[in-house]
Amino acid sequence: MRNKLYTWIQWLVVFIILAVFPHVFGIYYANFFVAFAIFSLYAVTLNLLLGYMGVLSFGHAMFFGTGAYATALALTHIKGLPLLAAVLVGGLSGGLLALILSPLLVRVSGTAFAMLTLAFGQLIFIVALKYREVTGGEDGIGGYAIPPLNIPGVLSVDMTDKINFYYFAVAVIAVCLLILWFYTKTPFGSLVVGVRDNAMRLDYLGFNLPQTRAINLIVCGAFAGIAGSVHALLMKLVSTVGVLDAHASFVPIMMAYIGGVGSFFGPIIGSGVLHLLEDLVIRFTERIGLVNGAIFILVVLYAPMGVVGLFREAKEKWFDKGKAS
Repeated sequence: MRNKLYTWIQWLVVFIILAVFPHVFGIYYANFFVAFAIFSLYAVTLNLLLGYMGVLSFGHAMFFGTGAYATALALTHIKGLPLLAAVLVGGLSGGLLALILSPLLVRVSGTAFAMLTLAFGQLIFIVALKYREVTGGEDGIGGYAIPPLNIPGVLSVDMTDKINFYYFAVAVIAVCLLILWFYTKTPFGSLVVGVRDNAMRLDYLGFNLPQTRAINLIVCGAFAGIAGSVHALLMKLVSTVGVLDAHASFVPIMMAYIGGVGSFFGPIIGSGVLHLLEDLVIRFTERIGLVNGAIFILVVLYAPMGVVGLFREAKEKWFDKGKAS
């Protein structure tokens, strides 16, 4: 009972902090926090493949970018499109792309999966770059208006107000993360982990492994698409560089490894570390990529389980020390 009360108090404190954050720290850091939240969701979807299912995607940006482009195109060409519908368009687009590619991707693993996702990611990047009539090419898509959040007969919230958009974006990301957390705790989530640990045994037990891999891939693609959709709303500009390029695929991998692969909250911690690091480093140098790369190498060499792994080791040592005394 005491543990439950302590948990509720923790979540209440988090809610209060999120509620007052833009009023205390201002618009700049409110947008900074929204960017952190977007990439947290994006990195979590990558970790559901890497940490939970045991396959590494080098082209995960194709789902993120597809969601961003779908939302931008929908807002540009569909007049009166509701805000939530625009976000759902992004999620459905990412999930649909995963569904289309799943017959090929679910039948391979290891290096083949990584190279195949890289190939598909680069293919979509080139298509978006060359199909200028639709995607705008290198210039991208911009100038679309962000519709208000309408609940008929109840309220209409202006999303051009930065604080209102902060609350909307944080709420969407929080709901998505909560859904994915429950997803990992379901029997199907345990089945996905089983595919990573011993796929042959699950096959002998009669489970349909390609179907399991396909469902998990579609879930990851859909929620990565939602992350891309919110990113498009935040930036009000979508271009190939930033949402579909190789760097956009590598960023969630770095976040997952720095935070802790296999831990649900690891990528969220990794996103926070990288965003804080970028905010600090950019004040002294523009070589952010060099610093991020150095941090990534150090983590891989000396802390392969990431920040979460270091915390667990410290906790175990402290616990053992307490028992010895």
